[in-house]
Amino acid sequence: MDPSCHECIKGTVHEGQPQGKEETIHGLNTYVIGNRTNPRGIIVLYSDIFGLALPNNKLIADAYAKSGEWLVYLPDFFKGDPVPLSFADVAIPVDATKQSTFAKYTGLLASAPTFIMWLFRHKQGPTDKICFDFLEALKRATPKTQKIGIAGFCWGGRYAIRAALDCNQIELDGETVPLVDAVAALHPSNLSLPDDIENVTVPVTIGWGLEDEGVSIKQKSQVEEIHARAKEAGKQLPEVVHKVYTPGRHGFAVRGNPDDPLERACLEDSITQVLDWFTRWL
Repeated sequence: MDPSCHECIKGTVHEGQPQGKEETIHGLNTYVIGNRTNPRGIIVLYSDIFGLALPNNKLIADAYAKSGEWLVYLPDFFKGDPVPLSFADVAIPVDATKQSTFAKYTGLLASAPTFIMWLFRHKQGPTDKICFDFLEALKRATPKTQKIGIAGFCWGGRYAIRAALDCNQIELDGETVPLVDAVAALHPSNLSLPDDIENVTVPVTIGWGLEDEGVSIKQKSQVEEIHARAKEAGKQLPEVVHKVYTPGRHGFAVRGNPDDPLERACLEDSITQVLDWFTRWL
């Protein structure tokens, strides 16, 4: 194990080495783990901006696959271009109490040009296409009797929700169907409201952090208001369930501190939230 990854490994309740394998699935390098023979369903993970390079993301996939019920895919939706892990240590340290305000903001300032260029390379249009092309290929290759869920984290949370929008449905065997059958999103960043949430077609659960500096808890009430207005207008919506985590600092479902009891609970409960949701809908 690369010594630089020690803190990455530590930033999850599932410490240790990832147990899956990387292989090409529908054109993308994908970390694969779980039941390949007769899975109850397929779970696709859309990671945070650190992608497959952050061991935590693979360890989350391992946690989802542990029961033996699911086949879990963690595709490299960034096509080999994730944000460097050095930015993770600055922006979302495992133990925030050990980081001074000066160190945080000087680190963010130093990383800003690299991150801005990364954002330029990963605009919404191309990002949508990579994600939805993968999901469409997966949908077409998967028996109708088997359902697909997607769980997204931070950056990936937005695109997991967008995969459920009516405008992204596909034609399959003469029917119009959604790309996925259920969605879970943890601290979804960069949501564009109401566009990213208004017309979801499948059940969605969202986890919000009460003290999230990257995703304001105010967005929870905004999403609820959007859906309430839609229902008042007579629109039929799938079930949408929200959960609030305390303290829930940004990255709580991926980079929480397992040595802090409250943050450890956020890590564990976020895994439970996702698995309970998919057990219900897939």
